[in-house]
Amino acid sequence: MHGICFYSRFTFAGMSFIDLAYLRKKDLANGYITYIRKKTGQQLTIRWERSMQEIIDKYPENPTQYLLPIITRQDGMERKQYLNKILCVNRKLKQIARMAKIATPLTMYVSRHSWASIAKSKNVPLSVISEGMGHDNEESTRIYLASIQTNQIDDANNRILKEL
Repeated sequence: MHGICFYSRFTFAGMSFIDLAYLRKKDLANGYITYIRKKTGQQLTIRWERSMQEIIDKYPENPTQYLLPIITRQDGMERKQYLNKILCVNRKLKQIARMAKIATPLTMYVSRHSWASIAKSKNVPLSVISEGMGHDNEESTRIYLASIQTNQIDDANNRILKEL
Protein backbone atom coordinates (compact mmCIF):
# COMPACT_ATOMS: atom_id res chain seq x y z
CA MET A 1 0.00 0.00 0.00
CA HIS A 2 2.83 2.45 0.79
CA GLY A 3 4.33 2.58 -2.70
CA ILE A 4 0.93 2.75 -4.31
CA CYS A 5 -0.08 5.60 -1.99
CA PHE A 6 2.99 7.62 -2.94
CA TYR A 7 2.35 6.93 -6.63
CA SER A 8 -1.34 7.69 -6.25
CA ARG A 9 -0.52 11.24 -5.19
CA PHE A 10 0.85 11.80 -8.68
CA THR A 11 -1.88 9.82 -10.37
CA PHE A 12 -4.60 11.69 -8.50
CA ALA A 13 -3.16 15.14 -9.36
CA GLY A 14 -1.36 15.77 -6.06
CA MET A 15 -4.47 15.07 -4.00
CA SER A 16 -3.90 15.22 -0.24
CA PHE A 17 -3.78 11.90 1.60
CA ILE A 18 -6.89 12.71 3.63
CA ASP A 19 -8.81 13.40 0.44
CA LEU A 20 -7.53 10.12 -1.05
CA ALA A 21 -8.66 8.29 2.10
CA TYR A 22 -12.14 9.74 2.02
CA LEU A 23 -12.79 9.40 -1.74
CA ARG A 24 -16.11 7.61 -2.08
CA LYS A 25 -17.12 5.21 -4.80
CA LYS A 26 -19.99 7.55 -5.69
CA ASP A 27 -17.45 10.38 -6.27
CA LEU A 28 -16.46 8.53 -9.46
CA ALA A 29 -19.01 9.05 -12.24
CA ASN A 30 -18.94 9.57 -15.99
CA GLY A 31 -15.16 9.35 -16.19
CA TYR A 32 -14.48 11.95 -13.48
CA ILE A 33 -13.86 12.09 -9.75
CA THR A 34 -15.62 14.97 -8.05
CA TYR A 35 -14.92 15.49 -4.37
CA ILE A 36 -14.90 18.15 -1.67
CA ARG A 37 -11.43 18.93 -0.32
CA LYS A 38 -11.39 18.35 3.45
CA LYS A 39 -9.09 21.28 4.25
CA THR A 40 -10.82 24.01 2.23
CA GLY A 41 -14.29 22.69 1.38
CA GLN A 42 -13.49 23.38 -2.27
CA GLN A 43 -15.07 21.08 -4.85
CA LEU A 44 -12.56 19.59 -7.28
CA THR A 45 -13.03 17.46 -10.37
CA ILE A 46 -10.34 15.40 -12.07
CA ARG A 47 -10.57 13.09 -15.04
CA TRP A 48 -10.44 9.36 -14.26
CA GLU A 49 -7.27 8.04 -15.86
CA ARG A 50 -6.26 4.48 -16.70
CA SER A 51 -3.45 4.65 -14.13
CA MET A 52 -6.06 5.41 -11.45
CA GLN A 53 -8.01 2.31 -12.42
CA GLU A 54 -4.78 0.28 -12.29
CA ILE A 55 -4.33 1.32 -8.65
CA ILE A 56 -7.90 0.30 -7.81
CA ASP A 57 -7.47 -3.02 -9.63
CA LYS A 58 -4.45 -3.97 -7.48
CA TYR A 59 -6.66 -4.43 -4.41
CA PRO A 60 -9.82 -6.34 -3.55
CA GLU A 61 -12.91 -4.16 -3.67
CA ASN A 62 -13.20 -2.08 -0.52
CA PRO A 63 -16.35 -3.26 1.36
CA THR A 64 -17.04 0.31 2.51
CA GLN A 65 -18.29 3.35 0.63
CA TYR A 66 -14.67 4.43 0.14
CA LEU A 67 -12.88 3.97 -3.16
CA LEU A 68 -9.35 3.21 -1.95
CA PRO A 69 -8.42 0.61 0.70
CA ILE A 70 -7.30 3.19 3.25
CA ILE A 71 -10.48 3.20 5.34
CA THR A 72 -11.75 -0.38 5.25
CA ARG A 73 -14.29 -0.41 8.09
CA GLN A 74 -17.17 1.95 8.77
CA ASP A 75 -17.25 1.62 12.53
CA GLY A 76 -17.00 5.20 13.78
CA MET A 77 -13.20 4.91 13.80
CA GLU A 78 -12.62 6.09 10.22
CA ARG A 79 -10.43 9.02 11.29
CA LYS A 80 -8.26 6.70 13.38
CA GLN A 81 -7.92 4.31 10.41
CA TYR A 82 -6.81 7.22 8.23
CA LEU A 83 -4.27 8.42 10.82
CA ASN A 84 -2.89 4.91 11.38
CA LYS A 85 -2.55 4.37 7.63
CA ILE A 86 -0.71 7.63 6.98
CA LEU A 87 1.69 6.91 9.86
CA CYS A 88 2.33 3.43 8.50
CA VAL A 89 2.76 4.63 4.93
CA ASN A 90 5.14 7.42 5.94
CA ARG A 91 7.20 4.99 8.04
CA LYS A 92 7.48 2.61 5.07
CA LEU A 93 8.34 5.45 2.68
CA LYS A 94 11.16 6.58 4.97
CA GLN A 95 12.50 3.01 4.97
CA ILE A 96 12.38 2.95 1.18
CA ALA A 97 14.25 6.29 1.05
CA ARG A 98 16.97 4.94 3.33
CA MET A 99 17.28 1.74 1.27
CA ALA A 100 17.52 3.80 -1.93
CA LYS A 101 19.98 6.20 -0.29
CA ILE A 102 17.70 9.16 -0.91
CA ALA A 103 18.75 12.02 1.37
CA THR A 104 15.26 13.45 1.76
CA PRO A 105 12.97 11.21 3.83
CA LEU A 106 9.99 10.36 1.67
CA THR A 107 6.53 11.13 3.01
CA MET A 108 3.11 11.58 1.51
CA TYR A 109 3.61 15.32 1.91
CA VAL A 110 6.83 15.13 -0.12
CA SER A 111 4.89 13.52 -2.95
CA ARG A 112 2.41 16.44 -2.91
CA HIS A 113 5.33 18.88 -3.06
CA SER A 114 6.86 16.83 -5.87
CA TRP A 115 3.66 16.96 -7.93
CA ALA A 116 3.56 20.76 -7.67
CA SER A 117 7.27 21.08 -8.39
CA ILE A 118 7.11 18.85 -11.46
CA ALA A 119 4.05 20.69 -12.71
CA LYS A 120 5.95 23.97 -12.36
CA SER A 121 8.98 22.54 -14.18
CA LYS A 122 6.65 21.53 -17.04
CA ASN A 123 5.49 25.16 -17.29
CA VAL A 124 2.01 24.36 -16.06
CA PRO A 125 0.38 27.72 -15.27
CA LEU A 126 0.27 28.69 -11.61
CA SER A 127 -3.52 28.91 -11.76
CA VAL A 128 -3.73 25.27 -12.89
CA ILE A 129 -1.29 24.07 -10.22
CA SER A 130 -3.26 26.03 -7.63
CA GLU A 131 -6.52 24.46 -8.71
CA GLY A 132 -4.99 21.00 -8.86
CA MET A 133 -3.64 21.39 -5.35
CA GLY A 134 -7.04 22.58 -4.15
CA HIS A 135 -5.65 25.86 -2.83
CA ASP A 136 -8.08 28.67 -2.13
CA ASN A 137 -5.93 31.16 -4.02
CA GLU A 138 -2.77 31.41 -6.11
CA GLU A 139 -0.87 33.12 -3.29
CA SER A 140 -1.05 29.88 -1.27
CA THR A 141 0.43 28.08 -4.26
CA ARG A 142 3.19 30.70 -4.64
CA ILE A 143 4.13 30.22 -0.98
CA TYR A 144 4.00 26.45 -1.43
CA LEU A 145 6.22 26.52 -4.51
CA ALA A 146 8.62 28.96 -2.82
CA SER A 147 9.09 26.48 0.02
CA ILE A 148 9.85 23.81 -2.57
CA GLN A 149 12.47 26.04 -4.17
CA THR A 150 14.04 26.68 -0.76
CA ASN A 151 14.25 22.92 -0.15
CA GLN A 152 15.82 22.42 -3.57
CA ILE A 153 18.38 25.15 -2.90
CA ASP A 154 19.18 23.62 0.49
CA ASP A 155 19.62 20.18 -1.11
CA ALA A 156 21.82 21.60 -3.86
CA ASN A 157 23.95 23.48 -1.33
CA ASN A 158 24.30 20.31 0.76
CA ARG A 159 25.52 18.34 -2.28
CA ILE A 160 28.00 21.08 -3.18
CA LEU A 161 29.35 21.27 0.37
CA LYS A 162 29.86 17.50 0.47
CA GLU A 163 32.14 17.80 -2.57
CA LEU A 164 34.38 20.40 -0.91
